[in-house]
Amino acid sequence: MLHGEALNSGIRVSLATVYNTLHQFTTAGLMREIIVDPSCSYFDTNVSEHHHFFYAETGRLEDISGDQLVVADMPKTPKGTIIDRVDVVVRLHDRVA
Repeated sequence: MLHGEALNSGIRVSLATVYNTLHQFTTAGLMREIIVDPSCSYFDTNVSEHHHFFYAETGRLEDISGDQLVVADMPKTPKGTIIDRVDVVVRLHDRVA
């Protein structure tokens, strides 16, 4: 979307530059990358602890407050590692009547 908006505004920028910049913002902690499947990810400016609803039909991502979801019974981590963060994506489909 950002690449398209830039081009529509007359700003010439490569798609690689857009992605490199988004990844730099993510590395700096200014954004979070939300991966919904191997071919689709979103960049979220809300860096607080929260989760997401993903609407499959529209591709819309909606925040779930961090206090609305509790993850319990976490598995033991491999030796020498700790859990950094848990991201939950709840996938939704329209109800078929």
